[in-house]
Amino acid sequence: MIFLSYKLEIRKHMEEIFEKVAKKDHVQERAIKNKIKQILEDPYRFKPLKRPMQGKRRVHTFGPFVLVYSIQENEKCVVIEDYDHHDRIYK
Repeated sequence: MIFLSYKLEIRKHMEEIFEKVAKKDHVQERAIKNKIKQILEDPYRFKPLKRPMQGKRRVHTFGPFVLVYSIQENEKCVVIEDYDHHDRIYK
């Protein structure tokens, strides 16, 4: 059994995006869930971003799609900030 030491928070707009993905593409949904599980196990594992997104990290989840998250260390919480195609996520 894997112990997840960080709790998860998902921004409101992200809940809507995840609902759309779940309805349209179950493979992509599973890939996102697996990456979130990996993030919760070790949130510092994935790439930190530079300005203007400093303080956030990113991980590729499904082909060119990127999940952006932040870590609230004092609360032991990972916040899912955004999810989109690589070409749009950084704009």
